[in-house]
Amino acid sequence: MAEFRSDWLSKSVAGSVLGFTLAVALAGLFAVAGPGGLEARNKYQFVMWLVAPIWLGVASLVFLFRSGRAAFLWLGGANLLALGGLYLCRRLLY
Repeated sequence: MAEFRSDWLSKSVAGSVLGFTLAVALAGLFAVAGPGGLEARNKYQFVMWLVAPIWLGVASLVFLFRSGRAAFLWLGGANLLALGGLYLCRRLLY
């Protein structure tokens, strides 16, 4: 019989909350630094639809982490990197 993992709730929260913020930050990075910049035609619609697959991908892969704490740490670090990159792109490009 499979062992019951008690950290599924913390992994789910990490994937839901930090996965969403990571998806928004990565979509923002694509919007700012992607082809055409912010002035590209019809880019906002694509960026809006880009958030959902990234979020779902992160939320599904979060269960590969060893523990909920590890998921929070790795996704928190990824969020900091993505938001820092977004900030730098905004400062350097605009």
